[in-house]
Amino acid sequence: MAAPDLLFNLRNSFYLGSYQSAINNSDIPNLSPDDAVERDSLVFRSYIALGSHQLVINEIDNSAATPLQAVKLLALYLSSPDLKESAISSLRELLADPALGNIPTLRLIAGIIFMHEQDYPEALKHTHAGGTMELHALNVQIYLKMCRSDHAEKQLKIMQQIDEDHTLTQLANAWLNLAVGGSKIQEAYLIFQDFSEKYPMSGLILNGKAVCCMHMGNFDEAESLLLEALNKDAKDAETLSNLVVCCLHLSKPATRYLSQLKVTHPDHMFVKRLSSAEENFERAIQSVA
Repeated sequence: MAAPDLLFNLRNSFYLGSYQSAINNSDIPNLSPDDAVERDSLVFRSYIALGSHQLVINEIDNSAATPLQAVKLLALYLSSPDLKESAISSLRELLADPALGNIPTLRLIAGIIFMHEQDYPEALKHTHAGGTMELHALNVQIYLKMCRSDHAEKQLKIMQQIDEDHTLTQLANAWLNLAVGGSKIQEAYLIFQDFSEKYPMSGLILNGKAVCCMHMGNFDEAESLLLEALNKDAKDAETLSNLVVCCLHLSKPATRYLSQLKVTHPDHMFVKRLSSAEENFERAIQSVA
């Protein structure tokens, strides 16, 4: 008989974006040393997701296990533009160490950081071999960023062969359905709806449902879902950017959400694209003048 997975609920909360719940319910007895490190990694990543980068940086010291050192580098990378280069340099040092370079959490963090850098080939160099469901799910995300839904589908099939009912398999299926579009949008919506019936509602689930609604032209329902998500986290980048898009389609003012996004997440892709469009527009006006 297989031993019970003591970290199942903690992992599930993290995967579904219930970060505070993951933190609050992380006092799990009788963990093995390896499970304790994984527990701590998930808790610190939850703090990072909530924007508490400095707490993670302060609490993980140089004697911590390599997976935790990797998580600290993610916190450093995300905490300040000035620290990005040093975090990437330290990450490369760990990856180059033959004794450490194949640790799944280290490869996962490398994939996340290089995906943020939009260096997708470098990200895949560390994640493509898989080994954990999180690595396979990250591969799906990376391939979708590269507009390679064919490769993303191959990764999803691997996940389905391992565990079709796994939360990450279902999430990856929803991401792929959203990318493919058309009739697949309804399938993605049903996945998020199923999550909302099984688990406490999180910003991730609400945003997932809202994006599906926007794809299907149901902007009123999408707005309602996004406002509920905003009540859970007023600084969440995806909620704010989705609200801007939703409000524009509803001919409602979006300035407040856009201003908040620019202040709290100046490096967000939505902000960068908007700034680039504004600069192009200004150049076009000046060339005409």
